[in-house]
This record gives sequence, structure tokens and C-alpha cells, in this order.
Amino acid sequence: MFRILFHSPEIPGNTGNAIRLAAITGAELHLVEPLGFDFSDAKLRRAGLDYHDLAVVTVHPDLEAAWKALQPERVFAFTSDGEKSYADIAYLPGDVLLFGQESVGLPEQVKNDPHVTARVRLPMLPSLRSLNLANAASIVVYEAWRQQGFAGAQL
Repeated sequence: MFRILFHSPEIPGNTGNAIRLAAITGAELHLVEPLGFDFSDAKLRRAGLDYHDLAVVTVHPDLEAAWKALQPERVFAFTSDGEKSYADIAYLPGDVLLFGQESVGLPEQVKNDPHVTARVRLPMLPSLRSLNLANAASIVVYEAWRQQGFAGAQL
């Protein structure tokens, strides 16, 4: 399935929602430290409800450790200055869907990392900064999964 990678997430509720997303869709969730919370945070637990034990969640000490563990063939970095629309990507199982911090997005060095296949954006009205992290990840994961015929899902 798909692999969601949050680079230094800050808000526990977003990561909790992503844990739930991963459990429901069969995606993996990978988190790159530093994290803006710890796993005992009540907001993280509340947002993930009882899905924590059903999701594959891995925490990596840094991006290099994540690359080493994931060994990705394709990485799509989601950013407001992406060159392609998320709807123009033909997603494949195993793709890494990379998202940045809620406050600042992905750092330039991450956007330009040699592992990144393409910078991708979600359409938004002009003059607005960004979409909520968990919502953005949900949109992309469901589009990628849709392209795979919702493999494994009960339709």
C-alpha cells in the first residue's frame, strides 16, 4: 500500500487523524523527528480513537533514517509550490507521500532531496496558505487508493 511520511509534525491531532487514516486505508504512517508532541498526548490519542493498535506507525530519528528504512522508488513531496497537481499523478503501491510541518511546510532542502520524484500541490483558492495536514494527506491517500481500485476494501 501507500506510505505516508510526515516530516516533523507539530500538532498531535493531525497525527492522530493520520493514524486513523493509515489504519482505515492500509497505508503505513512514517514520522520524522523531531515531533511536536509525544505519543501519550491526549489529543493524539483522542484523534486516533481506538485505531492506534491497527495502524502501522514508525518513528524515524531523521530523514536519512527514514530513507534508509523506506528505500523508496518514488517520493511525492506535497507543497504549495508544487509543479504538478495531485490529480495528475499515477500513484503506485509503495509510493511515499511526503508532507511537511503544519506551520511551515517542507524545508527547501527536503523539497530538493534527491529522493523526491516530484513536488506536488493540491489546488486551493488564491491567497490562502495551506490545507490542514491530516486533510491533505487524506485527499491524496484516497486518490491513490482509488486509482488502485480501493484494493482490499469492502465496497
